[in-house]
Amino acid sequence: MDATDMIMISVDDHLVEPPDLFEHHLPARYAARDEAPRVHRRRDGSDVWMFNGQKIPNVGLNAVAGRPREEYGIEPTAFDEMRPGCWNIHDRIRDMDAGGVLGSMCFPSFPGFSGRVFAAADDKDFALAVLQAYNDWHVDEWCGAYPGRFIPMGLVPLWDADLAAAEVRSWPPGASTPSPSPRTRPRSASTASTNPPGTRCGRPARTRASWCRSTWAARASSR
Repeated sequence: MDATDMIMISVDDHLVEPPDLFEHHLPARYAARDEAPRVHRRRDGSDVWMFNGQKIPNVGLNAVAGRPREEYGIEPTAFDEMRPGCWNIHDRIRDMDAGGVLGSMCFPSFPGFSGRVFAAADDKDFALAVLQAYNDWHVDEWCGAYPGRFIPMGLVPLWDADLAAAEVRSWPPGASTPSPSPRTRPRSASTASTNPPGTRCGRPARTRASWCRSTWAARASSR
């Protein structure tokens, strides 16, 4: 087989969450809280995430793309020191095109594997809102910006099996849809959204179907 005919799909990529992620996806009543996830620049010039009383750095090994191996390390880094494709979806696509990568599944950085950073928060209603904000961003903006190029990998609330199952059910698989459709996430009264039905943070919500308008089969048949 000619290597140029191969379709490369990476299932062990990483992303670095952009600093404005939660500004656009976390409901206003949570976004106004001091504990809401945010990026803070330290005196040494590095950028860290602030959440749940923790300072979580952008570890260098999460963003070494484009650097020579001798510069690899775990020291904290800043967004302006990273290759933009680590955290900017449009630059990521350009890097994927240059490297011959058709599709990618991206693990989180700041939330930790499986969203363990969110699960450690004592206020579980708040933790759930933050986790859902991450999922909304991951599907709508990261994966949804270029349908068919990414395999979404959402997070589930590890602290509650019923909530985890509900979150999974809120992302139904299916055929492509002409327009976004509402997500259905059962919630307790304490976590009920104040947004109109069918919206998330005041804008139309989507299902997983909205990012699959361009399927792997369609791409393969066009080659």
